[in-house]
Amino acid sequence: MPPESSRGSPRKGVAHGPALPVITAPRRPVSRGTIAPARSLRTLLEGHRVSRISVRGFAVASATAVTTVGAVVGVATGDPASNDLETTASGATLLADIPVGEQAQVQNASLTQQADAIAQGADTDAKRVAEEAARIQAAEDAKSKKAEAQKAADEKAKKDREEKEQIASRSAARSAGDFAVQSSYTVAQVKDIARQIVPAGQFQCFSNIINEESTWNYKAVNSSSGAYGLVQALPGSKMSSVADDWRTNPATQIQWGLNYMNERYHSPCAAWSFHQANGWY
Repeated sequence: MPPESSRGSPRKGVAHGPALPVITAPRRPVSRGTIAPARSLRTLLEGHRVSRISVRGFAVASATAVTTVGAVVGVATGDPASNDLETTASGATLLADIPVGEQAQVQNASLTQQADAIAQGADTDAKRVAEEAARIQAAEDAKSKKAEAQKAADEKAKKDREEKEQIASRSAARSAGDFAVQSSYTVAQVKDIARQIVPAGQFQCFSNIINEESTWNYKAVNSSSGAYGLVQALPGSKMSSVADDWRTNPATQIQWGLNYMNERYHSPCAAWSFHQANGWY
């Protein structure tokens, strides 16, 4: 506190009149050179993306501080600029002047906007994830359907091919009666007759069975069972359904063996598959 003698003494630049009361400065005095105008502070804070409520509160508080301190200093020094500061303060709306209820409304509105923005973002993300999942599922379903369709087509093609082979195997190019009877036959001659009776697509399977049963010997006899001929018919007399010369004519034996394979297994190749699995046919 200044000495008692200086309280009422006139000061240069101040009109004579009653002595003004001395106002005690704030605890943390602020020099005039460090106080920024309210507009500059608002611009600075908004440049750093501070919310409008924070900017407004900071600006009002700053204006209040500037006005108060400026008034004190101006009155004490007689600076005319104090009048401008007082005018600024008088035109500013202090945060404390806003009713408490309205402050809460402003804060609630801001929080509501933030919550709405977050919810909208979450909805957008959820929608994007759902769309991506649906796209992946649709692709998987399409792939599965395509695989099933391909499998069905392959099975149908295989079935059609087998049916054609079976029909072809039943429709030999020539029959046993088309060949002249000889007194004897070589293995090569017997095979040549078989190629003309058995369809081309089934001949290899037919040949495999004959190799296993008789090694192309049209007079082969199984000593234990009595099976006879190229196809080891049991009994051999079954082949008489084709012709009575079944004992000496390989063409008769080949024709009977082809008929048997077609009737029992649908084709020589099916008969060969059974033979491989069981050792007989």
